[in-house]
Amino acid sequence: MSDAADVVELHRPTPDESGREAEAGAGAAPAGAGETELARLVEALLFLSSDPLNAEQLAEATESSEEAVGNALALLSERYAPGRSGIRLRELGGGWTFASDPAAEEAARRLFSRVRVSALTPAQAETLAIVAYLQPISRPEITRIRGVSADSATATLLERGLIEAAGHSQFGAVLYRTSTQFLKLFGLRTLAELPDVARWDPDPQEQAQLRERLLRAGEVRVGNARPGELDGDERL
Repeated sequence: MSDAADVVELHRPTPDESGREAEAGAGAAPAGAGETELARLVEALLFLSSDPLNAEQLAEATESSEEAVGNALALLSERYAPGRSGIRLRELGGGWTFASDPAAEEAARRLFSRVRVSALTPAQAETLAIVAYLQPISRPEITRIRGVSADSATATLLERGLIEAAGHSQFGAVLYRTSTQFLKLFGLRTLAELPDVARWDPDPQEQAQLRERLLRAGEVRVGNARPGELDGDERL
């Protein structure tokens, strides 16, 4: 028995050894634990932010690398994959944001029924399209393209947050560009996802309408438009 006790005593760890083993055990975190913690932080930030956040912003806020943030976003994308949750992680406007699953749209409408924001008028939609495809662009340039004043339409688009100022032209006119709100509203990640206008093939009726509008716009520029034509900014 004495020999056996001596063997046990020989293999009994000292207090210092026990402490080191405990520290080693505490530091041996499961693989991916850091990414999981970062994913929770990123998830919280996206939940709190009303605007999309890009990898650079998330990396700065979490004091992590953009690569680590990318891995965290990949984990969240899997967690919020279609069919797994009523929340979707979407890439919009050059960043990431949470959105409800489209399948919940009808239920959400019934729950949050309220007066909807009025749709864009034809003039506002036309002005927005001009800004989207030709940005940055000034108000006088928009007016020349449309053939009528763009003041009212531009002011409304600014008020709704769909366009924003983007400096000044060489002549001092304010330049406008589309905003992040524009990308969110139309479900675009970047402006590169705008439809290619070269693929638009107008039918004969649309061609005739365009021709008529161009002729009338030319009359306005030379001061020969008949009274009542192109009345105000709300006409196409």
